Amino acid sequence: MGDEGTAPAGADEGSVTLGAGEGPAPRLLECFPDALAAADALRARAWRVAVGESCTGGLLGAALTAVPGSSAYMLGGVIAYDNAVKIELLDVPADVLARHGAVSEEVAAAMARGARDRLGADVGVSVTGVAGPGADEGGKPAGLVFVAAATATAERLVQIDGDRGREGNRVAAVRAALRLLVELV
Repeated sequence: MGDEGTAPAGADEGSVTLGAGEGPAPRLLECFPDALAAADALRARAWRVAVGESCTGGLLGAALTAVPGSSAYMLGGVIAYDNAVKIELLDVPADVLARHGAVSEEVAAAMARGARDRLGADVGVSVTGVAGPGADEGGKPAGLVFVAAATATAERLVQIDGDRGREGNRVAAVRAALRLLVELV
């Protein structure tokens, strides 16, 4: 892109030109088409969303903000890779982390509620899991992911199993989170 944020002459609309030899940038909406459905659902209710992410490292927020006009529904998010961040910024109770571990439905639910409450959103969505490769220190296998969504009156949770490789696990988690968001909203 040029200094003014415009694509070079002759570039496809929506394409991004990177440095020499780097090729075109990935198009997130092609990888995460449910981001469009999530955007439509949030806009239809005039709701705002906040995310709390661990193993996806911001990929859910990136997918949600890949839709033009996402500032109408996206408040922000917290990348809570470390347990201390889960506790301090997402209000996950330390005793819940100690009892169940970071990769658990209890922590996923607490992260979704924390993202919603701390950022003042209508709905919070969270992802926590083992991206891989290999199991975590507690022996939980790569590919085990918990995705949660929470409003003031309802919560939903999905468990994902099966190792798809590190990037595959992260993509599967974001896709599940977007579908869960659409269902709940």
